[in-house]
Amino acid sequence: PIFQKYRYGTTIFSALASGVLTGKYNNGIPEDSRFSNNPDFFKNTIDSLTKEEGLEKIRKVKELTNFAEKELGCTVSQLALAWVAKNPNTSTIILGATKPQQLLENLKALEVLPKITDEVYQKINDILANDPKPDVR
Repeated sequence: PIFQKYRYGTTIFSALASGVLTGKYNNGIPEDSRFSNNPDFFKNTIDSLTKEEGLEKIRKVKELTNFAEKELGCTVSQLALAWVAKNPNTSTIILGATKPQQLLENLKALEVLPKITDEVYQKINDILANDPKPDVR
């Protein structure tokens, strides 16, 4: 693959999907959140979360939250960031924290990183069910 051939890595932006992968939007849009403070900018995202596909995303986040807390002893945001960092092609993760405590929370993903075993990775993939399919033409 291209990453190994040219010794490149990917820079990941919005690894927490604008906060969706923090679980904060699991039960609606809280006050003082990115979505409530910038409703015009996030209008499409906010609208999408009320539709079938968006509700399915929230269902998966809830399932990932349960798995993260019960099986790994971490938050879903820490799990998401560790999952991204575990990819050997990831060289940089841009954290979009808006508050100091969010940054500290995000950095705890480094403690979760060793817990992302092949078994855990597979469980995450089973929950998400979004592995890319090969293009067979």
